[in-house]
Amino acid sequence: MANSFGDVCISTTAPPNTPGYSEDCLFVDVYAPANSKGKSLPVFIFIQGGGFNSNSNPNYSGSGLVIASGMNIIVVNFNYRVGPYGFLASDEIRKGGDFNIGLKDQRKVFEWVQRHIGKFGGDPKHVTLGGGSAGAASIDLHLTAYGGRNDNLFHATAAESPSFGVQFTVKESQYQYDALVERAGCKSASDTLACLRKLPEGDLQAVNFNIPTPGGTDDTPLFMYSNVVDGDITTDFTYKLFEEGKFINVPVIFGDDTNGGTIFAPMSADTPTAMNYFLRTQFPLLTAEHLSRIDELYPEGKKFPGAGRYWQSASDAYGHMRYMCPSIYLNAAFAKKSIPSWNYRYNVEDSVSQANGLGVSHTIEVNAIFGPEYSRGGAPASYYTINKNAVPLMQGYWTSFIRTYDPNVFRMKGSPMWEQWGGGKGMNRIRLETNTTEMEVVDALTQTRCAFFSSIGAAIHQ
Repeated sequence: MANSFGDVCISTTAPPNTPGYSEDCLFVDVYAPANSKGKSLPVFIFIQGGGFNSNSNPNYSGSGLVIASGMNIIVVNFNYRVGPYGFLASDEIRKGGDFNIGLKDQRKVFEWVQRHIGKFGGDPKHVTLGGGSAGAASIDLHLTAYGGRNDNLFHATAAESPSFGVQFTVKESQYQYDALVERAGCKSASDTLACLRKLPEGDLQAVNFNIPTPGGTDDTPLFMYSNVVDGDITTDFTYKLFEEGKFINVPVIFGDDTNGGTIFAPMSADTPTAMNYFLRTQFPLLTAEHLSRIDELYPEGKKFPGAGRYWQSASDAYGHMRYMCPSIYLNAAFAKKSIPSWNYRYNVEDSVSQANGLGVSHTIEVNAIFGPEYSRGGAPASYYTINKNAVPLMQGYWTSFIRTYDPNVFRMKGSPMWEQWGGGKGMNRIRLETNTTEMEVVDALTQTRCAFFSSIGAAIHQ
C-alpha cells in the first residue's frame, strides 16, 4: 500500500524547480475497499482538468466516493503530461516524436486498468470514465479517438463541465514550437528537438510560458497548449466528429455549472469591445460577423461591485461557448442514436460566490462528487453546512451511474428521477440544487445561444 503521492506533472508558467512537480510524474492512485481482493467491482477512472496546461486536481482522494457507494466501487486517479511536455506539435515532432502525448498518457492508464485492476478487486469489463473541464474534454476526445474506434477500454462516461477549446492543426501549432526553441537557445542547433530534450528540466521550465496566438489579439490566451488535430488519435475537430457520428456508443452523462465562465472572464470588461477582445483572445478564428451575433445574444448584464458592465455578459458567452453548449450538443448526438444519455445543470448556490458574482462557477460540482473533505481544500465552506445535502445527492447519482450505467438505481433516497435527455419534453436536464433538485427544460434563450455556437464550432476549430 502506498503512503505518499508521487510528483505532479509540470504546468505551463509554473516556476522552475517547484517542489512536488517533475517530469517524472506519471503515477496512478487506486482507492479500493479494504476487502475488495477477489471481488469484481465497478471501476471509476477520474481524469483531472487544468486546460491541458496543468494538473489542476492532483491527488484527489477517491475514498469519499468509495464510502458513498457502500464499498461497491474502485476509484482510479492519475497524472498526465501537460503543456509542451504533453501537447507540443510541429513538423519536427512529426518526424522525431509523437503528438498528443498527454492524451496517450491517459490511454496508457486505461490499458493499465484493463491489465491490472483485477488485482485490486476491480472489474476491467465495467469501467466508467469521469473527468472535469479538460478531463471532461479528454473524455470527448477518447469517445472520438481514432475516428470513434472502440478498443473496449471503458464502458460509460460522466463528463463534468466538458471543455471545447481551440484545436489547432499541426501546422497551426508550429508557432508554439518555434517560440519555445528560440527562447530555449536551440534555434541554431542542427536538431532543435534533440536540443530541447537535452535541456535540464529547470532550464526548459524557465522558458515555458504562454504567448499570443497568431491572428488573435495581443494578449495571451488562458490555455495555449491543447490537443491537436493530428490525423491519428484526433482525426478532426470535436464538433465535426460528433456531427458525423464518429464516436463510441456508451451510456453518458454531460453537464455544466450555471456560471461556468465567471472565473475566466476579465472583471474589467465594461463594453462589448472588451468582451469581444477577450473572446477573440481565446478563440482567434471568431470573425466580425460571429462577434456581432454574440453582441446581440449577450447584451449588458447584471452589474457587480468592482466589475465592469460586461463582465457577466463576457462570462456567460465564454461559459456557454466553451462548456454548457458543448454539453448540450453532445447529449443531442447520443440521443440521436438512442444511446442512454443524461444532462445536468449544477446550481448549488453558495452565498459568498453569489455575492461576488462568481455564482455557481466552473467545475464546482466536482467538490460535491468527491466530497468536500476529499477534494483537497477546494470546496466552499457552505458544503459543510447549509449545502451539505448536495454531497450525498451528487454522490448518489454518480455512484449509481458508476455501478449500473444509470444514475437512478442507487440514487439518494427522496431525490427525483433523473430523466434521460430527449425524453417526452425534448431538451430536458436535471437542475441539481441542495434541496430543490428537479427536471427542467433548457430555456429558449439558451437554446438559441447554443444553436448559434454549435453552428460555428467547427469553423472556429472546436
